[in-house]
Amino acid sequence: MATAKKVAEEVGYPVLIKADRGGGGRGIRLVKSPLELEKVFDIAVKEMKTAFKSDKVYIEKYIPYARHIELQVLADAHGNIAVLGERECSIQRRYQKVIEEAPSPVVTPEDREKLYGYAHRFMKYVGYVNAGTMEFIRAPDGSYYLIEVNKRIQVEHPVTEMVTGIDIVEQQIRIAEGAELEIQSIKEFNGHAIEARIYAEDPERGLPSPGIVTYVEFPSVDGVRIDHALEPGTHVSPFYDPLIAKVIAWGNSRAAAIDKLIKALNMFKIEGIKTSILTILKILTAKQFMEGNLYVELYGEIIGHA
Repeated sequence: MATAKKVAEEVGYPVLIKADRGGGGRGIRLVKSPLELEKVFDIAVKEMKTAFKSDKVYIEKYIPYARHIELQVLADAHGNIAVLGERECSIQRRYQKVIEEAPSPVVTPEDREKLYGYAHRFMKYVGYVNAGTMEFIRAPDGSYYLIEVNKRIQVEHPVTEMVTGIDIVEQQIRIAEGAELEIQSIKEFNGHAIEARIYAEDPERGLPSPGIVTYVEFPSVDGVRIDHALEPGTHVSPFYDPLIAKVIAWGNSRAAAIDKLIKALNMFKIEGIKTSILTILKILTAKQFMEGNLYVELYGEIIGHA
C-alpha cells in the first residue's frame, strides 16, 4: 500500500489501478483520491488475484475525455516493420470496446508520422516479431500515451484490412513461418471502415443475456462483412465474453460507412436472447458520434449509464 500511495502521488490523481494480467477492459479500477485508494486497493488486489491468478498491479494516470487510438503493426524476424495505420476505439463500455473504425477521424498526417516513429523505435528496441497492436490514449491536448501492446490479432482487425487491402491473419502466419515482410507501412487508406461488436446482453439492465438463439436473420448489404458463429440452436454461455458477432462496413467516406452499418444493423435479427444492437444504433445516430467528437466516456453519456 505504501508503494501504491507513493506512485499515485507521483503520477497525480485520478489514477487507474490495473491488473498486470488483465485484458479486454477487465481488471481496471478508477481511483480519484488518496482516501479512495486506501478503501479499494486491498480489495482490488484480492479480486485481481482471484480473476487473473496474480496480485501484481500497476498504476497509471487517468486522463478524462481521452480517445483510444491504436496502431496495427507487423514485424518479422528480419528486422522489417510495417505499420498499417490506426484504429479509433473510443466507444467503450466499462473499458470494453464496442465500436471501432479506421482511420481515426482525429488523427492528422502529422500525428500519424509521429505514431509510426514511436512504433518503429519500440518494435526495434524490444525485438518484436509478430502481428501486434500498440494502444495509446490521446489526451484532449493532442498528447499520446502508450498504455499497452497486444501481442496478437485484435477483434477489430477487419477494419484495417478493409482500408488497406492486407490480410493481417495471412501476414501473421507468414511471419510465424519465418518469411520476410513484402509490404511496407501504409499512410494513405482506401475509404473508411467501421465495426460494431454485437454482445449478448441487456444494455438497459447492464446484464449479460445468455440462452439459446432461436432465430437469426443476417443482413445483406454491399460493403458489409459479418463475422459470427450464430445459427438457431446456438447456446450462448454465461461463462465467457458475451461477444456473438461483428458487423463491419466499408464506405468511400466515414459517413457512407456509418450509413451502411446502420442499414445492416437494422436488418440484423437475433431472437431468443437480448443483444446490444439497439444500443449501438443509438450511438451511431447520435450527433456527437456522427461529428467524430469521440472519447471513452461518450458511451455512458449517450446511453445514460456506463
